[in-house]
Amino acid sequence: MNTLACEPVLVVHGGAGPRGRAAGGERDAERRAQLALAIDEGWRALDARASAEAACVAAVCVLEDSPLFNAGTGSALATDGGVWCDASLMTSSGRVGAVAAVQGIRNPILAAQALARASGQPLLWAGRSHELAARHDLELVDPASMATERQRRRLREHERSTAGERSTGGTVGAVCLDAAGNLAAATSTGGYCAKPPARIGDSAVVGAGTWAHPLTCAVSATGDGEAFIRAVFAHEIHARMLHAGEDLATAASAALEAVRAAGGFGGAICVDARGAIEMPVSDEVMHRAWRRARGQTYTAVGADDEGSPHPPG
Repeated sequence: MNTLACEPVLVVHGGAGPRGRAAGGERDAERRAQLALAIDEGWRALDARASAEAACVAAVCVLEDSPLFNAGTGSALATDGGVWCDASLMTSSGRVGAVAAVQGIRNPILAAQALARASGQPLLWAGRSHELAARHDLELVDPASMATERQRRRLREHERSTAGERSTGGTVGAVCLDAAGNLAAATSTGGYCAKPPARIGDSAVVGAGTWAHPLTCAVSATGDGEAFIRAVFAHEIHARMLHAGEDLATAASAALEAVRAAGGFGGAICVDARGAIEMPVSDEVMHRAWRRARGQTYTAVGADDEGSPHPPG
């Protein structure tokens, strides 16, 4: 932990992908608005002197509850028509928790946080989601209620398609540096459309889709999960900073190039221990939003979009 007072920073993302599927018109504006709400919710935690961990979890819960994003309610459907969710949380104090292929848990990121705080098993494949929910007092819902008509339509279109186009998913996530110098990262996803049931992606793999370390940075990734796992993406940024002395921008760019070399596209949100922000994108769009202390919320969509102020309220 940084012993000096820091200027808090909170960044969130709503997934990366091709523009035709991930952005456009009214839906684009709606997603920007939801990302701004997630920033507001996370910032309320920071204003109440909560930690970076609490701010990240609060922000991700907003996005999991929104049907506009592929996490929690609104998740992409597997070939069996079900919602199977992954999530992970890591803090610079060393807390780690992750769940893979959970069903019926309204907010998977809360399950990841419960495991991180339990200090026992940091990763659970939750084929028995009801037991996990009961043990940690998590809200259970009918898994069918988490499947939206938009995602049902996507699955039907995928099943009819013979084009063999790239199957994209999407992810949500948050990274934060709080006033005490604590870093945290949280990531949550439903995977990709027509994935195998119980498939586990990088969002449940600490070091691939999520990372936080007091000497370097916090990272939450989105994109082609298998490639991010092969590249050990989030840890690669940390390792380049720690062992090669690279700054955040250089390390994040190189790690994303390693993902490309492994056959994948996507992006990430990153904040380092000094409060620098990087949001590298190798796909066409990555919905994202950010705020600094005493500043306003900015949102962006396109890979080269520098962001624009989001009106309050």
